[in-house]
Amino acid sequence: MRLFLRGNAMRRREFLKTTSTAAVATSFLSLSKVSFGDDVPETCTCRTHATPADAMKASAETIAYVPCIRTGTGIDLPDYLATIDVDPKSPTYGTVLHRLPMPNVGDELHHFGWNACSSCHGVEGKHRRFIVLPGIASSRIHIIDTSDPRAPKIHKVIEGEDIKSATGLSAPHTVHCLADGNIMISMLGKADGSGPGGFMLLDDEFNIAGLWTEDTGAMKFNYDYWYQPRHNVMVSSEWGAPSTVSQGFNPADVAAGKYGRNLHFWNWTERKIEQTIDLGETGQIPLEVRFHHNPDSTHGFVGAALSSTMWHFSHDDAQKKWTAEQVIAVESIEKEGWPFPVPGLITDLVLSMDDRFLYFSNWLHGDLRQYDVSDPSKPKMTGQVWLGGVLGKKTPTVKGKTLGGGPQMLQLSLDGKRLYVTNSLYTPWDEQFYPEMAKAGSYMLQIDCDTDTGGLKLNENFMIDFGAEPDGPVRAHEIRFPGGDCTSDIWV
Repeated sequence: MRLFLRGNAMRRREFLKTTSTAAVATSFLSLSKVSFGDDVPETCTCRTHATPADAMKASAETIAYVPCIRTGTGIDLPDYLATIDVDPKSPTYGTVLHRLPMPNVGDELHHFGWNACSSCHGVEGKHRRFIVLPGIASSRIHIIDTSDPRAPKIHKVIEGEDIKSATGLSAPHTVHCLADGNIMISMLGKADGSGPGGFMLLDDEFNIAGLWTEDTGAMKFNYDYWYQPRHNVMVSSEWGAPSTVSQGFNPADVAAGKYGRNLHFWNWTERKIEQTIDLGETGQIPLEVRFHHNPDSTHGFVGAALSSTMWHFSHDDAQKKWTAEQVIAVESIEKEGWPFPVPGLITDLVLSMDDRFLYFSNWLHGDLRQYDVSDPSKPKMTGQVWLGGVLGKKTPTVKGKTLGGGPQMLQLSLDGKRLYVTNSLYTPWDEQFYPEMAKAGSYMLQIDCDTDTGGLKLNENFMIDFGAEPDGPVRAHEIRFPGGDCTSDIWV
């Protein structure tokens, strides 16, 4: 199985130190055979940013992209990518501007990313133009051209069977661009749906370039990842094998060891696990991983979904190792009809671009929280809103619709003032915990964030009701902005 050339793994800042300006331009232009330059219209908002501080000064987002999933709705049509107007000055504010259907039925569009982010800033010809949009069920990867941001179009489709044949992997999840122009995708499983999965690479022309590494070491399962070359590290988390999670949640599977509880710290240049931290019984199912945006920092957070705990990780220079500590715990709550106390189920988290505020969603309890993490080891809760959930606490009505499901996927504006949220997790789990979502569809909401002293307030003027879509209800998942966002941009 072909591994991508290790020579391309040289960190961009080291490359800049050792190469002349002319040579840099020549080298990176040779990597970028697809043109991202002259044919990008002036209206494009797909720029990258030199620093997190620069990103915070960028223009406010005016559109958002959201995948809409039909699996489990009984509607035999493809999933699609929705373009949402999030500009309060626009006459079409709070509406779906465009729907781009996929070529096939049954993809289960899930997490997605970009061909370029701020890790590529300053590289001639590299712009945040193409969306890399995988289907977790089909293993297909769709390349979407956003040169017209309000009306994206399909550029290329990589078939799932081709991916399985070339890499031996399936179920693509987290997408990050790399500073060398390539794209890396975490894969949840092997081609047959078993664990542990691995990491696949696409080149700059969106061809399958093989595996990032064949050595998965102590990794039992795979899920999310974040890399930080300044510290020669990548951190990855664990969910479960596709053959397990696709059947819905069974507590017996946890007892049988079919779900993860480990964090893996990889040597970025050598592409191997250097340290694994077992989070134990209070760290079951660690999902989303977020490093600080400041590339000099080694601090980060991961949410353990089932245990409903938040963990702070960092590098201990004195001991020359990575450490992890539990810093937040959401208590489970007894509810009539449930065979066990209801966990909060922390399913997503996001850090503000200045690394001051942490937000996370309790999908089952139904609340969304804001913490001041200026001291990462001592978070202070500064805001909370209730947006549905199984507990039935303070469930609001927005634009005449009572919210169902619970807050799930989060995206924060670059300036940290607007938090967007949808409520679908994953079809087999949606059907188990929120079966009404199949007919009611999802919501998309916007929360106003106080970035001075803290605080959250629901914006009652914005709500996308995905139950009222033209061809029937859909489930909405991850959210991205053309100008970058707080869960995909990495600085090197």
